Amino acid sequence: MIIGSISENKNIEKRVAIMPDIIKKYLALGIKVSITENYAVHLGIDDSEYESQGAQIFQSENEVISNSNALLQLSLPNDQNLNKLEKDQILIGVLNPFVNSKKLNEISSKKINCFSLELLPRITRAQSMDILSSQANLAGYKAVVDSFAFFQKAIPMMMTAAGTISAAKVLVVGAGVAGLQAIATAKRMGAIVFSTDVRLASKEQVESLGGKFLMVEGAENLETEGGYAKEASDDFKKKQEELLKETLKKIDIVVCTALIPGKKAPVIIKNDMIKVMQSGSVIYDLAASQGGNSELTKADEIVDSNGVKIMGETNILNKLPVSASNLFSKNMFNFVNNLFNKDKKNFNINLEDEIIEKTMVK
Repeated sequence: MIIGSISENKNIEKRVAIMPDIIKKYLALGIKVSITENYAVHLGIDDSEYESQGAQIFQSENEVISNSNALLQLSLPNDQNLNKLEKDQILIGVLNPFVNSKKLNEISSKKINCFSLELLPRITRAQSMDILSSQANLAGYKAVVDSFAFFQKAIPMMMTAAGTISAAKVLVVGAGVAGLQAIATAKRMGAIVFSTDVRLASKEQVESLGGKFLMVEGAENLETEGGYAKEASDDFKKKQEELLKETLKKIDIVVCTALIPGKKAPVIIKNDMIKVMQSGSVIYDLAASQGGNSELTKADEIVDSNGVKIMGETNILNKLPVSASNLFSKNMFNFVNNLFNKDKKNFNINLEDEIIEKTMVK
């Protein structure tokens, strides 16, 4: 069996699906690895590093695709490369089936097996493959670092002979993986941290990291069986808005991380809330790719609203592509390892396996 990976559109995606140090694990399973030339040169990784680990380098994308049983990618390949896939080949990546449903249905109808890793079930056995968690962890960290760099005041409290500088106050909206990492990073850097989430189970996690959990009075637990947040009621949203508006008067930095899988991001920070924030404050919106948690968020732009800067990032992991690729390539290997039949030395699409059944795009 051969797995392959072709270069992503580097204007959009700088991460790669296969890093050199993971190749020996594929070879140990009996799986050969092929990539396009200059595959990770933009990350400072020369083709010779891949070759020394046993990978085969091809000049053209067509050679990689035609010689691979499974194609490993970050995102859905372009139409030209999708058309090169043939019956019984496998495509694995972050295929965004909610947006790309039409294209995925077309290639699935050709008996091409597509697996989208953001559909992984929240079960213990799938944790080592969980690309959402590994990537969100880095995103939460980087959002805090970037927002602090953009904020024009010191973050920790500083006591000097000339006077005292108060610690910055940070609000993290959404306490999933990205949010919890944002809380932990902000606390380590000396900020006073608040957080809000529709899932009541988040309260204990937030407080364990030293944050203060803002809880809507009489709140119900808005958590799906899979552990994700679900849509809040109008009554909850109204109470949350009142609580947030009062809180935002004293907040310096807001990090937004709230997402609902497959839907537009909930708009939590409304325009009238932004108006009560102090000039010089920063809103860093990680939900920008799905519309944003702030009403004024614009993707990959910095919006100035009366001195409040709103920053929307569609792919913050392009700022940490090496670390993100290292984690992603390990998640990908663990998924391929589960898909591979060690006895027969082939890929086994066993739909009785919950991981395979849930991630397969039908």
